[in-house]
Amino acid sequence: MRLPRTDRGRLLCVLALAAAVTAFTATVPLLRDWFDLRVYYGTVDTWVHHGGQIYDYRVPGTTYGFTYPPFAAVAMLPMALLGPHAAIAVALLLNLAALAVVLRILAGPAWRRYGWYGCALGACVLALFEPLRDTLSFGQVNLLLLALVLADAWLLAGGRERWAGVGIGLAAAVKLTPAVFIGLLLLARRWRAAAVATAVTAAATALAACVAPDASRFYWTEALWDTTRVGRLDYVSNQSLQGILARLGEQDRMVWAVAVLLVLGVWASRARRALAAGEWMTAFALTGLTACLVSPITWVHHLVWLLPSFAVLIRAGHPRTAGALYAVLCTSVVWLWFDDASGIDGFLGSNTYAWITLGLLLWLPVGQSRAGRRAQIRSASAIAPAPSPATPAIAPVRGQPASSSSSATATAGSSAGPGRGLTRSASSDPTGSTRPAAPNPQSSSTRASSYTAKPPPA
Repeated sequence: MRLPRTDRGRLLCVLALAAAVTAFTATVPLLRDWFDLRVYYGTVDTWVHHGGQIYDYRVPGTTYGFTYPPFAAVAMLPMALLGPHAAIAVALLLNLAALAVVLRILAGPAWRRYGWYGCALGACVLALFEPLRDTLSFGQVNLLLLALVLADAWLLAGGRERWAGVGIGLAAAVKLTPAVFIGLLLLARRWRAAAVATAVTAAATALAACVAPDASRFYWTEALWDTTRVGRLDYVSNQSLQGILARLGEQDRMVWAVAVLLVLGVWASRARRALAAGEWMTAFALTGLTACLVSPITWVHHLVWLLPSFAVLIRAGHPRTAGALYAVLCTSVVWLWFDDASGIDGFLGSNTYAWITLGLLLWLPVGQSRAGRRAQIRSASAIAPAPSPATPAIAPVRGQPASSSSSATATAGSSAGPGRGLTRSASSDPTGSTRPAAPNPQSSSTRASSYTAKPPPA
């Protein structure tokens, strides 16, 4: 297919693609009705205006309440000054700003060459990405945390290490999963950055303990260890190692612990190779993949942490692989096994996103970025001994073209949402992850016609 070459043709192409994306998001995904944001807003409103406790609030008609560390609630205190609709508007703007930061860091200087046309096409493609759609539609904080963590990757890659670690520290204080990136700093022997990240996390946690001592005591002694507060482990949206095992009916925690240790071992080995090659973004991408796998619960909207991996694939010269995997993550395919995850098809299909995450961890290119290969070629050219004058030139064999060092170098350097359905309404319990589990989650006999769960009976 030939791409349009005129501005008019490009504009028509963008409008047609935008219309197709709008139709898709209006009919395939269900609007999440800002559900998680309503949890945050209701928690802060009850705490500030009604004298309630942070972890006592529940969204009316559901069992869902606040599950993050107390510092997250402290950071969200400005919502107490806003009405519900204003809070939604601010959350959407913050998420879009965070997305812009993430894309700017991942694209680097290359974004300028694409102009408005490339940016418009990219926006349409991003709108299809299910983790991103759900993050925006739920009003989640994933993009904000990703932006904070990638800011540290940008600082470290550019040699600006004075403030490196602050973003990771804040992200880990809001949500525990980003603490894995402190492990990456230790693996890289960036002791100062690791110390800064740890100190920021500790200071933020201490601040929350001063502001909300009872809530802090409850969280660190009880709520943290109670996974039932977050949702059912076998719920199909849980695309972690624990989710795979739960859907198999395996409840032995030792099996999960062994799987986690194996994944951490793979991560440590591959991250070291990336760090040795000076590829900070690859190391951060591998760490994000690992965090999604080892976390007990990784909902689909948490998989925005896979975005750096796609950037690494494209930079390493594998755009088709990146496009194919990205397309699968746009399909909502795992929800086909919402009610019945039994059999081989259930084992493979209901865990599709987890398989993609694991595959990226195992096979994400390390030491193969184009910039890295060019640097190696330049370095090799600089230290190669000059040819001796006494060495006779070797004439090319007849019928074969002579090759030059410049052509060899060139060859080596170049290889390489939310929408509302017309007949559907937003559920008051859009994830359904706290629905009582069946005795054997693999043995359900019916298949859901829609991937959105209904709230439990009153």
